[in-house]
Amino acid sequence: MSAPQHPTQLQGVSLESIASEFGTPVYVYDGEKVVSQIKSLQSAFATVPLRIKYATKALSNINILKLVKKAGEGVDAVSIEEIKSCMLAGFAASEIMYTPSGVNFKEIKEAVELGVMINLDSIPLMEEFGAAYGNTKPACIRLNPHIMAGGNAKISVGHIQSKFGISIQQLPEVLEVVKKHDIKIVGLHIHTGSDILDAEIFLRGGNVLFDAAMNFPDLTFLDFGGGFKVAYKSGDPSTDIEEVGTKVSAAFNQFCEKYGRKLELWLEPGKFLVSESGYLIVESNVVKKTPQITFVGVDSGLNHLIRPMMYDAFHDVYNLSNPEGKLNPYNVVGYICETDTLAKDRMLATVSKGNLLVFKNAGAYGFSMSSNYNSRLRPAEVLVWEGKAQLIRKREVFEDLLRHQVILDI
Repeated sequence: MSAPQHPTQLQGVSLESIASEFGTPVYVYDGEKVVSQIKSLQSAFATVPLRIKYATKALSNINILKLVKKAGEGVDAVSIEEIKSCMLAGFAASEIMYTPSGVNFKEIKEAVELGVMINLDSIPLMEEFGAAYGNTKPACIRLNPHIMAGGNAKISVGHIQSKFGISIQQLPEVLEVVKKHDIKIVGLHIHTGSDILDAEIFLRGGNVLFDAAMNFPDLTFLDFGGGFKVAYKSGDPSTDIEEVGTKVSAAFNQFCEKYGRKLELWLEPGKFLVSESGYLIVESNVVKKTPQITFVGVDSGLNHLIRPMMYDAFHDVYNLSNPEGKLNPYNVVGYICETDTLAKDRMLATVSKGNLLVFKNAGAYGFSMSSNYNSRLRPAEVLVWEGKAQLIRKREVFEDLLRHQVILDI
């Protein structure tokens, strides 16, 4: 039995050469894949006025943001720091949606001063926003549609017990606050979760938006959020974007006829745009056999890729250094002083010390959720664009760990 085929190069650039030049561990992103994912969404929703607002939190490197900007789309930010990063990448304030959750109103004020669209996430925030700005600043409202959807409870954010959004059952109260402060609501937003396969889920959310929208005469857009599922392993299903685009666009166009004018349809994909573009290359430090399991200890861990521990997420992994080797079962584990199993019970081509292993689908929520746990350093990031591998984030050094510490004379 031989190992399955996996990428050894991106745009003609060898992954081994990238590891050799930039060291390991290293995150590598295929810029062409990001752009092709954007184009696939644009194609699937070609019959509606589509605006893509990339979910910055998935991967916030400035150069990835610049690729989204180059493709003619916008961004969704969830912090004032993300807003500033997006503006640094070249986005105009009008191209940025700001969707906070429970932040101090000082951050809302700063975002308003920067000129971005505010997505109001709670009735208390609506009250404070309305009292401060009345109808002088257009805003969006995030509704909670009470739909349970998503691949993991931690990423299912549209159900009745979620902290996100304003319950659709509170719509009468929302309307009272809007009227009280004469708030100019130009958009409605929902986001039910991540890893959603079924077009019907998007349609159910759409119906919630459509019904609520009839109460708001000044709308210019409806935002369906994101949540498209990507395949993480062979045989894994993924969202049929063409089917979702066809069905949601038809329902949206029908709604616009009822509403009386054409609105924009907004989407906020994160993982869908960048997950498959990313690869985490690590090196084997040790191959440790026990009576039951053979462990491969690598020069990375949950400090670089926390998704397997936090979400029980599956990331396909392969031996780049020995692609044709005999397959054997391994547990790939990290170097953190805590259980950090990155891949369990995987059939890998025979692994030796010094081999390069590659984790696939590492573009989304990989580096962006990384940390310095165990005082470990965060890795470098490399972008492959137009057939060239370029460093887009330097590897941290020890001095970076001390940069903001204040050392007392004790």
